[in-house]
Amino acid sequence: MHRTWTAIAFPRVFEHLALALLALGAARLLQRGLRWPLATVLAVAWLAASLVYAEPLPLAAACLLAGAAIALGSLVVPGPASLPLGLVLVAATSGWGLAFPLHHRATDAIACLALVAWRHDAVADALRHAWRSFDASARAAPRSAAAAVLLLGLAATSAWLPTMQADDVGYHLGLPWELQATGRYAMAASHHAWALAPWAGDVLHGIVQVLAARESRGALNLAWLAIAAGAVHALAGALGTNEERRWWAVALMASLPLGLHLLAGMQTELPATALLAAMAWLVLHDALPPARRGLAIAILFGGLWAFKPLHGLAALPIVAWAAWRHRRAAAPRDWIVLGLVVVAIGGASYAYAWMRSGNPVLPLLNGWFRSPLFPAIDFNDPRWHAGVGPSLPWRLTFETPRYLEGFAGGAGFVMVALAGPWMFALRDARTRALALVASLALLATVLPMQYARYLHPSLVLLLPAMVAAYPPGGAARNAIWALCALQFAFATNADWMLRTGALKRGLAHPFDDAPLLERYVPERLLARFLRGSGDARPVLVVAGRVGALPELGQRARTTSWYAPALEQAAREASTDPSGRSWGRLLELHGIGHVVVDDAHATPALRNGLRRAGAREVARAADASAWRLPENARP
Repeated sequence: MHRTWTAIAFPRVFEHLALALLALGAARLLQRGLRWPLATVLAVAWLAASLVYAEPLPLAAACLLAGAAIALGSLVVPGPASLPLGLVLVAATSGWGLAFPLHHRATDAIACLALVAWRHDAVADALRHAWRSFDASARAAPRSAAAAVLLLGLAATSAWLPTMQADDVGYHLGLPWELQATGRYAMAASHHAWALAPWAGDVLHGIVQVLAARESRGALNLAWLAIAAGAVHALAGALGTNEERRWWAVALMASLPLGLHLLAGMQTELPATALLAAMAWLVLHDALPPARRGLAIAILFGGLWAFKPLHGLAALPIVAWAAWRHRRAAAPRDWIVLGLVVVAIGGASYAYAWMRSGNPVLPLLNGWFRSPLFPAIDFNDPRWHAGVGPSLPWRLTFETPRYLEGFAGGAGFVMVALAGPWMFALRDARTRALALVASLALLATVLPMQYARYLHPSLVLLLPAMVAAYPPGGAARNAIWALCALQFAFATNADWMLRTGALKRGLAHPFDDAPLLERYVPERLLARFLRGSGDARPVLVVAGRVGALPELGQRARTTSWYAPALEQAAREASTDPSGRSWGRLLELHGIGHVVVDDAHATPALRNGLRRAGAREVARAADASAWRLPENARP
């Protein structure tokens, strides 16, 4: 307890408390007329708020994609589990066709509607099953269910924010915007080192954006949150827990600070959380026919590789568990077929990367593959190598800035507060297998790099085992809810924008994201201006607060490390104070606009812009866009 409270951002605590009271008040009013459980009306209240802040059209697009995913996934496994399976199948099939102009609003909408119409009975059955399961569980444990849904709703508010996180602005947004603009993905690795990285998450964001004809990150993230909550609830039930403890597991997941950070961005750990939990549930679900269960596990395993190699490594213990648990259900020939399924589902980005760059994991391991598009070194980030040891859970909890761009407590308190139940789970026959698999997944994730965000999916996978093994009694209930409250007090410590009041500012402008963007990433406002400028020439982003603006599609250029050749050229040009070198660089690359913030507009760059005859055409906060005349000469 010593001085832990000093790391809490108290204004944010009161903001979340006010939102919780508003949601409870609205739910009580609804409950008088509907006579539904409090958890149900709370879910309705949060959905109504999401219609305002995440906007109806993106939510409708996400629902249409979800319907199509259920239609596809139900061919393998019926019921709610078909949704994550279908999303993986959609991402995989779309990934192989990204090089072709297949994604347009009309074609994607027709494809989704056709799938729903073809499999309407299966879609309706899955929705009915999900509703009945939720309703029955909410009625069986009304208080725990209401508290868990309240925490889920508070976490979901992060999905209402516009996309502002550095990796999203500098990389993830590129693919969705290219799909909306051209229907295909150019895969220009010479302009961006991560252009050929595993792209399943961005593909799904892109399809929703194409359907909605606008950025729709938050809507899809809400769907992933719902899938993760349902999978964790079902996984806890598969361990034999009662309804109350199932909701405890959901509440613990919802209160983890990193969950709010993930919901505010496009990182792959959010879908990986849902897929890992669904995969573990399939292993325990003995009622499924062995062939269908094996195929479903292979699809999810391939999907995890399609999102990020590290997620595939984290899933290896689950695959081993499944192979051992169902070792008598599959012949050697079946394992070969399932292996081919994994490759087909997860291999698109790796295959394209190998063909186009010579490195299937560009820019990783380039010291081995030696692609000419990146220096012949193994890309690594030395910030996240603090070492692994017995004290790591403690240090992750209380010294979080060593493992995350956040604040103390930003990784949550589960690993310390539930260390005892963790040991119980490894000893209890009901939970031993899941606890061991989740612990090995955590270890597989933390060994290559000690970065807290990467641990989130495996940590969530561990929660149902901890909850199931917690000794019975009223003390357990009090401890779990106290832990949820403690974690939510630190909820914004995993994200600096949330900690500095981004949600409050977003709530104040429900239909206008410009004030938020101007405060945190004004370059995005300049990108919006440049997309509508009618000028097709390349736009150079001088690396500063943002590394790149790939949302400008094939026009985007950057001087950050994402483009090593341009980075080196810009470094050399900055040594010439006259600006001639900068002028030659701009001419050589045919640059039409330059985006730079004031802090990184060096005298050499300013002189180069002046010599090229550039003029400032747009400004947002301390960032500006400069237009060069046609056929400019330095």
